[in-house]
Amino acid sequence: MSHFSQIKTKLRNLSSLQMALDDAGIRWETGPRTVRGYQGKTQTAEVVIEQENGYDVGFKRSEASGDYELVADLQYWQQPLSVDGFLNQVTQRYAYHTVVNESATQGFQVSEQVDNEDGSIRLVLQRWAG
Repeated sequence: MSHFSQIKTKLRNLSSLQMALDDAGIRWETGPRTVRGYQGKTQTAEVVIEQENGYDVGFKRSEASGDYELVADLQYWQQPLSVDGFLNQVTQRYAYHTVVNESATQGFQVSEQVDNEDGSIRLVLQRWAG
């Protein structure tokens, strides 16, 4: 029998999460919206990714931690990457946007970016003193 799984993450900033999904080329809808699961079961999430099979993937804010948890009926997972691969890709792009945005609020800007062969990203930030 299928049911919703909730996978904990360390994703806290909704706009960084949304930008990470955009970077990955994932079409998403902003919530609160219904995540559809097995036998008509639903959950409400702040970000919903509709799948062609009629079962959705979502990110739902945990009241306990404030993090956005991945919610989905994993038996009906229909993304190009595995769940782990998907979360790794989203988490890396989330970290990138969080660093760049937080740095900008502190007066820094990216002066150099190197996308390494291993998939890591090297950023050099600078701030001009006035």
